[in-house]
Amino acid sequence: MARTPATYLVHGPSLRKQRKSLGLTVQQAAARAGISRSYLQRLETGTRERMGPPRYIRLRAALNATDDQLSPPREELQEER
Repeated sequence: MARTPATYLVHGPSLRKQRKSLGLTVQQAAARAGISRSYLQRLETGTRERMGPPRYIRLRAALNATDDQLSPPREELQEER
């Protein structure tokens, strides 16, 4: 059985792209996900890169997104190693 990670790594530009593709403002997306506007802005700008599971799951649902749509591109993950 797969374990839930302690935190999820999110990619700010991908997050912003997904939000904008739905025509949502930062405030609207944050409200849908039950997080603050400033928290979402910090994620989108890269000031924050990790989210705990409850917030991540709510944000993913609010944006109708998959893990792949919110995660850093695979080539960026490989560069970090």
